[in-house]
Amino acid sequence: MSSEKKAETIESKEWYLAAHAPEGVPTSDHLRLRTVNISLAVDSIPNSHVVIETLYISIDPYLRAIMTGIDDGLYLSQFQINQVISAFGIGRVIRSKESTYSEGDFVLCPFLPVAEYSVVQPSHLHLRKIDPASGISFTDYLSTLGPSGFAAWVAIEVVGNPRSGSNVFISAAAGGVGMHAGQLAKLKGCNVIGSTGSNEKVKLLKELGFDDAFNYKSSESFDAALSKYFPNGIDFYLDNVGGKMLEAVLNHVNSKAHIVLCGMISEYNKVWTERDGVRNLMNMIGKEVKMEGFMMGSSMHRFGDFAKQMETYIKEGKISSKHVIYNGIESFLEGLGSIFSSSNMGKVVIQVKSKA
Repeated sequence: MSSEKKAETIESKEWYLAAHAPEGVPTSDHLRLRTVNISLAVDSIPNSHVVIETLYISIDPYLRAIMTGIDDGLYLSQFQINQVISAFGIGRVIRSKESTYSEGDFVLCPFLPVAEYSVVQPSHLHLRKIDPASGISFTDYLSTLGPSGFAAWVAIEVVGNPRSGSNVFISAAAGGVGMHAGQLAKLKGCNVIGSTGSNEKVKLLKELGFDDAFNYKSSESFDAALSKYFPNGIDFYLDNVGGKMLEAVLNHVNSKAHIVLCGMISEYNKVWTERDGVRNLMNMIGKEVKMEGFMMGSSMHRFGDFAKQMETYIKEGKISSKHVIYNGIESFLEGLGSIFSSSNMGKVVIQVKSKA
């Protein structure tokens, strides 16, 4: 009998919101780690609930937007004070009082508590079983088949749908969304160029199949870089940055260009009065530019189509990803902070536990 079977209670560390963070990168003043005891006794587990051991947690920019305490920007329901943070993650069922799930099942959860262990109701959290023998890695489930991959797929396949031969520009291209979006646009026959924050990331993007990429930090200006890399103008822009980059793009768009707003990483940590304004929107009128934002929730009815297509691409070697792995539940705050700097390269994942 395993130690888990013998134990009546188990200690679990969990991250909770101690204070809202309306501006700046969240710190230990806002997010804190605490230890709680979870009973593994069958009688103490509510009916239709399971106990999950967390294996991996996905770090995504949208998490920042639901820690502000302000109804603004993405208009997502805010975490409440003292509430355990939740995120897209993978876990293993270690106790079950729900007939659909058995001990040992591996599950994917869009709203998994950021904790070592948790008691959850599968029907409320949209749990889905995954097969570790499928040939798809757990990290791929969190990136290519997770929030970043789905955001990229919706942007390219559903909202944007750039035509073959289009000049496509993707900002924050070495991030989880950008690297997938670029590869999807290449599969549609587009000429794809990305911007990123280091020469190492430029190299990565070229390895992933981008036609070219540039380090915006070493460029004379955004405008100069776009003049160099898009001498024939931009037909499609996937905006993950906002602010000054979006403004520069509007000086280089072609007639009937399409701009899809996925995220604005440069603006997340500012209150709205301090965000960079865009002064040249008149270009949208003269060039009849279409600019639109989207939320993944509006396309959840397409998730099955997305998963089927991306699983095929993974198995055929047409889509790949780069991951940055932080180890241990304690590293959640550090991992979250890293996506607002140029320190990480690829999709950020917290490995809480090994699957063994």
